[in-house]
Amino acid sequence: MNKQSKIYIAGHNGLVGSAIKKSLLAKGYNNLIFRSFSELDLTDQQAVKGFFETEKPDYVFLAAAKVGGIIANNTYRAEFLYDNLMIQNNVIHQAYLHGVKKLLFLGSTCIYPKFAPQPMKEEDLLTGVLEETNEPYAIAKIAGLKMCENYNRQYGTTFISVMPTNLYGPNDNFDLEKSHVLPALLRKIHLGVCLEKDDWQTISNDLDANPIEGTDGKASKEEMLNILSKYGVTLEKTPGTASVEIWGTGTPQREFMYSEDMATACLHIMESEQAAEMIQKHPDHSWINIGSGDEVTIKQLAETIKQQLGFKGALTFNTTKPDGTPRKLTDTTRLRSLGFKRQTDLKTGLTLMYNSYLSKLESLS
Repeated sequence: MNKQSKIYIAGHNGLVGSAIKKSLLAKGYNNLIFRSFSELDLTDQQAVKGFFETEKPDYVFLAAAKVGGIIANNTYRAEFLYDNLMIQNNVIHQAYLHGVKKLLFLGSTCIYPKFAPQPMKEEDLLTGVLEETNEPYAIAKIAGLKMCENYNRQYGTTFISVMPTNLYGPNDNFDLEKSHVLPALLRKIHLGVCLEKDDWQTISNDLDANPIEGTDGKASKEEMLNILSKYGVTLEKTPGTASVEIWGTGTPQREFMYSEDMATACLHIMESEQAAEMIQKHPDHSWINIGSGDEVTIKQLAETIKQQLGFKGALTFNTTKPDGTPRKLTDTTRLRSLGFKRQTDLKTGLTLMYNSYLSKLESLS
């Protein structure tokens, strides 16, 4: 890529896409194109065709997807499968038809078997059963990966898939009905702190920014307490105390990576001639894990957030709820062979993410 290349970022408003956009701009790429969902529905085949015919991008970052945490994945199973298949099929195929030089497809490490050897290598794909709660999403992402691989095989394209570990950062999804574990924990513990401080203005701002089941900051205190309690944030009988409930046992281990580190990795891969040569010589190596190499249990993550936010209440674990995959650590040998190293540790990343979240709430006060 050069600084004048026309680069399309699909999903530029999301956690991943916004980080990629920021990384590209920081390196001097200024010929960027993107569309919001209201401007371009990527599940619409004809609309996507028309976009590529008009814009003719040189490079594509395919970060658009329907995403969510364990609740959303297990509830909206058909939508997660259908929407993601449609988005990636349309964009990847039109990228081929219109001669895109390189495409980067964003997948997920949930493509690997539930009980894959740890750390998970790219070669572990399709060697065992998937985790049940996110199987539809994983199947869609496997299909996208295989689509890139086989377009490379048949048409000689350079379509690269990356499989990021659990990501977090600015512009994350804090919707407690649909969010991933880290932003959900951060928001719930933040609300717990507000309950301890009797800070209803901040709670009101929080619900205005991210309503829960239609309950916003205009609701009564009783209504707000009821919806928070439903999602595990409870004001206890003892004045100034609160508790936060977490799904599962807290024992599953997870690897987390700051979104801007992941975006830097994506740009590094797209700029790398070594990566392009690897894909051309070995089309079956057309996907690359992206991870931090560090892992913590869900309980350790919750305790870290509790400490950083100054929450004094109890963390409780609802063991009747599913844990998901017991362990998910990526083998990043292939990525490191391309010369990439991550920069942001978990505590630093959490601070940056929380400060970004507070800034958005303060803008509403």
